[in-house]
Amino acid sequence: MTEQELVERAKKGEEAAFEVLVTDNEKRIYNLCRRLTGNPEDAAELTQEAFLNAWRGLSRFQGESSFSTWLYRLASNACIDFLRKEKRRQNLSMTVSLDDEEEARQVELPDERYAPERELERTEVRQAVAAGLERLTPEHRQVLVMREINGLSYAEIGAVLGLEEGTVKSRIARARNALRKVLTERGNFFGELSSRK
Repeated sequence: MTEQELVERAKKGEEAAFEVLVTDNEKRIYNLCRRLTGNPEDAAELTQEAFLNAWRGLSRFQGESSFSTWLYRLASNACIDFLRKEKRRQNLSMTVSLDDEEEARQVELPDERYAPERELERTEVRQAVAAGLERLTPEHRQVLVMREINGLSYAEIGAVLGLEEGTVKSRIARARNALRKVLTERGNFFGELSSRK
């Protein structure tokens, strides 16, 4: 059954169809919330909130985008609202990993080609980037996570956020510059080297 057919059945009140939509999107939405908030408990709550909002607002879903894109927008907006209300950016853990799943795999299957110093260096870089992301505005963090971590295209980000593709590109450029500035100030990034030729 296609996503569109599931949505139509769910709109008619068929809970089983909505459960399939939840199952199909749950991990992806949780990962988005986890990366935006940096907290597994908050991410779990916001994931539930996004699905609850989707269920309540299903009758208003017009199908102009895919259900998963619409759901992504609901979850992203819930996270941004949460971050603004709670002002949690200053209080998030400085040891958040940007790729917990990869780190877990590395622990289970260590790659002997890399020295422990290199692994420590990679961990420190991930922690520095995570700490830098925490210092950005929610809007800048949102677009960087969508683009750099989740790998969404400019068009997909535009669809999720309801923005023109050009606006998405400029917002990402500003977000990258803001992150570069934060990392440079903290001594974690040296910027572009000037040419002396």
